[in-house]
Amino acid sequence: MSDILLPTSSVRRPRAASTPRDIATMTGRCLRIASRNVDAVITSLMLPVMMMLLFVYLFGGAIHTGGKYVTYVVPGVLLLCAGFGAGQTAVTISQDLTTGVVDRFRSMDVRGSALLVGHVAASLVRNAVSTAIVLGVALLIGFRPDATPIEWVAALGFVALFILAISTLAAALGLVARSAEAANGMTFFLMFLPYASSAFVPVETMPTWLHGFADHQPITPVIETIRGLLVGTPLGHQPAVAAAWCTGIIVVTVAASGALFARRSA
Repeated sequence: MSDILLPTSSVRRPRAASTPRDIATMTGRCLRIASRNVDAVITSLMLPVMMMLLFVYLFGGAIHTGGKYVTYVVPGVLLLCAGFGAGQTAVTISQDLTTGVVDRFRSMDVRGSALLVGHVAASLVRNAVSTAIVLGVALLIGFRPDATPIEWVAALGFVALFILAISTLAAALGLVARSAEAANGMTFFLMFLPYASSAFVPVETMPTWLHGFADHQPITPVIETIRGLLVGTPLGHQPAVAAAWCTGIIVVTVAASGALFARRSA
């Protein structure tokens, strides 16, 4: 009679202590799922490289930017990588919601925040690999940045901040979508935005109506900040605008994701 059965709630792990471990577990799970989807891995890693080669070698000779076109286009391709990676984040979150996996995790006392953070952290890892591949290929085909070590750190910091912003936005879209196919369609505009910015051609060459949009959307200030840090173009107020855009997106989408997840998993 010395054995006493405790209520289930009294033997659960402390919430604060379990969260970091849960996040690490969810991140590893998301990376394993991504590695099994070979088509998606190849697309997210190699398509940006193919786009860069396409623009540099097929269109670069006809586009005048005041210098080597590869030097101009690389910052935009880095953000294009993030768009492809974010699409996969939205799809996998939607799949988790529609296949009953979330209910299984809730029965294991895993927080919903750990699941969402795991998806976003996995997106950061995937996009870091894609960014490294793009930079490596760019250096092979003639990209010659003149940035100092501090400027390199700052440029990569802005890349990471943008990846975080677009990944949290993709997570919110995955929570809104009712199917993986719908989630994939919703993220199409994330991959379109770099084309309507200064990523591939100077904004000044665009029609007046498109010029205004390209100047005041979030991609352009981030690209101009990275370009200025790496190759020395004028920075002006672009870093502050880029940081404000990315921070705003993160704050809004994190709050929205919390509300959307609570509603979808209720």
